[in-house]
Parts: sequence; C-alpha cells; structure tokens
Amino acid sequence: MRNILVIGAGKSSSSLITYLLNKSVSENLHIIVADVSLEQAKNKIQQHKNGTAITLDILNDIERRKAIKNASIVISMLPAHLHINIAKDCVEYGKSMVTASYVSKEMQALDTDVKAKGLIFLNEIGLDPGVDHMSAMQIIDSISEKGGKMLLFESFCGGLVAPESDDNLWNYKFTWNPRNVVLAGQGGASKFIQEGKYKYIPYHKLFRRTEILTIDGFGKFEAYANRDSLKYRSAYGLDNILTLYRGTIRRVGFSKAWNIFVQLGMTDDSYTIEDSETMSYRDFTNSFLAYNPYDSIELKLRHYLKIDQDDIIWEKLLELNIFDSTKKVGLKNATPAQILEKILKDSWTLKENDKDMIVMQHLFGYELNGKKQQIESSMVCIGDNQTYTAMAKTVGLPVGIAALKILNQQIKATGVIIPVKKSIYEPILKELEENGIIFKHKNVPYLGYNPESIIG
Repeated sequence: MRNILVIGAGKSSSSLITYLLNKSVSENLHIIVADVSLEQAKNKIQQHKNGTAITLDILNDIERRKAIKNASIVISMLPAHLHINIAKDCVEYGKSMVTASYVSKEMQALDTDVKAKGLIFLNEIGLDPGVDHMSAMQIIDSISEKGGKMLLFESFCGGLVAPESDDNLWNYKFTWNPRNVVLAGQGGASKFIQEGKYKYIPYHKLFRRTEILTIDGFGKFEAYANRDSLKYRSAYGLDNILTLYRGTIRRVGFSKAWNIFVQLGMTDDSYTIEDSETMSYRDFTNSFLAYNPYDSIELKLRHYLKIDQDDIIWEKLLELNIFDSTKKVGLKNATPAQILEKILKDSWTLKENDKDMIVMQHLFGYELNGKKQQIESSMVCIGDNQTYTAMAKTVGLPVGIAALKILNQQIKATGVIIPVKKSIYEPILKELEENGIIFKHKNVPYLGYNPESIIG
C-alpha cells in the first residue's frame, strides 16, 4: 500500500483529504494526516479504513523525519514559511512533494538537488496560485499554437460569499485567512502594464482604482490590482505583451467602503495600540479621530472622511458595530490590523450552513492573421457548507490530483516547478472538470482596455 503523507489538517485540506480517501481503494493508498492537533486530523479522516491521523510538531526533527521517511509522497498544507524543513527532508529521503504555496527563494534553491534525485517538488498548485496558472496557460498555449500573438492578459480571482448566503451589506464573508484580507495590498505599490506603459498604484489609492468585470449569471464584480502583476510574465511567455494585469475580485462597492479603513489607518500592522485589551470597538474607532469635546464619534468620522449620512458606506460601517461601546477588543498589545480583523470576524465568519463562492476570470487579447480578437474565460465554484467550502475544493483538489498523478508517474517532470507546462496542467484540468471546476469560454470584441475600468 502506498502512503500519502498530508501535513496540515486546516480548513483548506478538507476536500483534498476526502478526494484521496475516496481514491484509496482503487489506487491502493493509505492516507496519513499529520497535524499538531490530533483531533483536527481525526476529524478529516472520519474513521476511514484507509486513513490514519497522527500528531506532528513540524519543528520536531525526529517526528517530522520519521513521518516523511515512511511516505511515498508528501503533501504540505502548512503556511509557506514552514515548507522548507519538510522539503529538505524530502530531498534527503528521496520523496517528491506537493504544495499550494508560492515558490520561496529557499525552495527554489533546492532545484538542483531535487533534479539530481529525480524528484518533483510541485508548488503553486492550489487555486491562486494554481488553477489560475493552468487555466491561463491552456488558452495562451492554444493561441500560440495557432500562430497568434498575445497583446493583453488580465486575470482576476476572488473568494466571496455565495448569493444564497449573502446577508450583509458588504456582500462578503471570510473564506480564507482573515489576516491576509486585512493586510491585502500592503508592502509596496501595485505594478502592472497597460498599453505598453508601466503603471503603479500606491496602497493609499489601491481601493479607489478598480476594474469592473461581468460574470454571466452572477452579475458585476470589481477587482483591485495585485501587488505585482508582472511576477509571471516570463513564466507565461508574455515578455512582450502590451497589457498585463492581475487583480482580486470583490462585489461592486466593497473597495470604496474598505478604503475608509485604509484612510483611517485601521489596516496598519506596524505598531501596537496602548491598552488595546480593555478598549471597546467605539474607543478603537475614536483613537483615529481628532479630539473634539462636542461632536460625537460618528459625526467626527463622517466629517473627516466626507461620508454623507445617507451614503450606503455609512450603513456598511454601522453594520460592523465599529461604534459599539459594549463590545471589547480583548487583545493585548494588538496592532490596528489585528483589532480590525477581530471586529470583522464578528460579522464576516461563515455560519455552519453558509456557502462560499470562488470566482475567476481571464481575458486574453491577441492578434491572429492580422485581426485582433479577445477571449473571456470564467469559472464560478459554489461551496457546500462551512467545512467543504469552494475555497477548500479549488485549493485542495488540484493538490490531490497532482499528487496522485505524480505517484502514478503520469507527471514526470523533475525539479522545483509550477504547473505551467501542458504535460502537467492538461490532465489536472481535465480531472478538475470532472469534479465540477469548469471554465466557460466566449469570444468578445477586442478593446485593448476595459472601458468600465478606472485603473488609469
């Protein structure tokens, strides 16, 4: 029996582990789920006869090496910074490895050793990065094979709440790490190319320069720019492209309201708030406003940020209880970003039967036989509930499919790689379609830009 070691039993692993357990009889697999919480690992196994849950402290060298040595292939679902020790052990014991995380410099440095051992360390095989790479390269390669020249590539992805569970004015709930949502866009200006010109959007302007897109059957969305849209320019073979833009999807109106928190300073993670533990939500909001012995906090905020009383943004702020004097922060030495995250969790956490929704869209502009054309490719995936979310499905299934195909030698590449080659993405996309993750393509007029965008 072949042992697949899955390290990490967090939210994103539910669909992955279920997929592997469902394949375990026909594929002669034993799934070992390792987590610092044995209870969490057991919950993912659900007493399946071909599953075993073990406790694993990833920083315990003896425990980690023993688990890896006994595996046929290793899947790490841990945060990216914890992959490296696993990766080094995989090199030592001759085990291939799969992760959904971005390739770090430390991971890339292992490429020569991984190749020398004839192994494959497949990274960025989740949703974004992952499904975005594969679905984009499938169209880009098909255009290239016809002799077309790529002129424009725009790619958007977002984790949202499904329409049937959308019960707040922000049209949003957390489907992934809330901290990443609060800190999104920080750390430097967003960079992209538009019509051959490099463009930059500083953080304080990021949420006021958005692009509008439409998904058939689901209406309009907006997207704000990712920090570095040019990261995969060479990997995608798009070094000479005129327009290249990658963005994060939200429902229309989210970004304008979120910008209030940015302008107040509530998303700052660089310093701590004095006496944060005893603060009320109202105290926290007031700490960013000028002193005035006469005006209320509400009035000060409206005047400071020029929000009319009948503006929907004001209703959105009220909905989050940021003026509530009875709710306590309860966090010691917390940064503004940590406090904001705590406040948002009250309203934006998925309920047990809530469904989330993943939305992805690519735009491909190209020239073929002297004619400029454009393809719009969109995917929407709806989750089942709080546990088997669309996020868990679109992150976990590609990981599981890839691991099994590597184990069965259907993917034969070696080295530290991402899934941009046809031999990798084609079989994985085919099986994803069989599991309901389907892209719909249509031809649209080529414009070279989005007339509804305000990215500038």
